[in-house]
Amino acid sequence: MGTAFAVVLVFVGCCSNVVSLELLVRKFPGCGNIVTFAQFIFIALEGFIFETKLGRKKPAIPVSNYVIMVTMFFTVSVINNYALNFNIAMPLHMIFRSGSLIANMILGIIILKKRYSASKYLSIVLVSTGIFICTIMSAKQVHDVSSDGSEKQGFYAFMRWLIGIAMLTFALLMSARMGIFQETLYKQYGKHSKEALFYNHCLPLPGFLLLSTDIYNHCILFSQSTPVLVPVVGLTMPIMWLYLLINVITQYVCIRGVFILTTECTSLTVTLVVTLRKFLSLIFSILYFQNPFTAWHWVGTAVVFMGTLLYTEVWSSMQAALRGVEVKAKKAE
Repeated sequence: MGTAFAVVLVFVGCCSNVVSLELLVRKFPGCGNIVTFAQFIFIALEGFIFETKLGRKKPAIPVSNYVIMVTMFFTVSVINNYALNFNIAMPLHMIFRSGSLIANMILGIIILKKRYSASKYLSIVLVSTGIFICTIMSAKQVHDVSSDGSEKQGFYAFMRWLIGIAMLTFALLMSARMGIFQETLYKQYGKHSKEALFYNHCLPLPGFLLLSTDIYNHCILFSQSTPVLVPVVGLTMPIMWLYLLINVITQYVCIRGVFILTTECTSLTVTLVVTLRKFLSLIFSILYFQNPFTAWHWVGTAVVFMGTLLYTEVWSSMQAALRGVEVKAKKAE
């Protein structure tokens, strides 16, 4: 029952979160900072009340270690959201972030001196190829769109897109490095996922002072958006604030679902659920919002997800499960 409930939370929460984020970004492409801030403060408040018992519970992992982890987490979150301001389409954003498993594996080889099977190395090639195809096709779209204007404007748009790609690449590698650091911490102190979730969102809050001007400007822009009547409660509020509220709540639901899954299932199952969720979010984003997506984009996407599924050894697990069912059937005969 717990596993099924967690899977529902992940799919409903994360897919709704992608939709609300796209609605926000389509109206104000540079709203990444206010979205990140709202998500952080909501999860930090929830953790302060329910995890730390209003500050009375001492952390199991030293705060000094959390400071290092938080610096990386804050950087990754801000850069990922801010990259949307640099001509990065939402589908490409999602595809790029699907390479997190492979980035983690590459850094594991370099830093932890890990060794993997041939299938794992093949998955690296597949995911890298898929992301490369999608990136090249998106670059062509940026060039085609920008070429409608002057040559100077076209060059400026393309350079902004390249900066966005560089930001996503840096965030991907930084996220993988954070995963390795987290892994070593959990080996030393044990798993404390809820505690880590709280400190990862609470400690970076002062860092948003550096982004306060941008956040304040977007607060004004959000307040000036079209007012709408909120169902059930019967209150009227600007539509952008409603989208932000939905985004924050669905982000929390998604994170809680993933947390429940990590306690109920194996890491393989968690990875598979999250990968399938990303794929569904991508399909929905393309169909509902009519984001530009060519045949080559579909090829690149398919290759990325094939590589991800190969990495998680889903095929061999399914074959083993099917063999087990066949053995049981034969014994029953």
